[in-house]
Amino acid sequence: MEIVYRTNYRVTAEAVAEVFRRSGIRRPVGDLPRIQRMLDNANLTITAWDGERLVGIGRALTDFSFCCYLSDLAVDRDYQRQGIGRTIMDRVQQAIGEESMLLLLAAPEAMEYYPHVGFTKVENGWIINRRAG
Repeated sequence: MEIVYRTNYRVTAEAVAEVFRRSGIRRPVGDLPRIQRMLDNANLTITAWDGERLVGIGRALTDFSFCCYLSDLAVDRDYQRQGIGRTIMDRVQQAIGEESMLLLLAAPEAMEYYPHVGFTKVENGWIINRRAG
């Protein structure tokens, strides 16, 4: 198996929803128009492919000069623990450069993962939650 990584490669909402489903990440997978808007408005995506099959995605919003929010990091369960998520994060960091910070919100079940791949927990954040699912 050779995983191929692509930057800002056009991907369908259906394929992304399937990776979200298969990864365990909680996203509105039943709302394909919303998934499409999520893709359309991200300005950095890194995708991982096994042949024609999408097996991972990192979706980010960034100014490429100060900060980058990694909104989604999802890898199909059948492909987890093979370094795909780490490679996606590395490629995001390469794309945004050394002047930008990389930040994310972790799901409770993923809190143990991020320190192992170089993230530092921060206590100085705030959030206004979504009003709609």
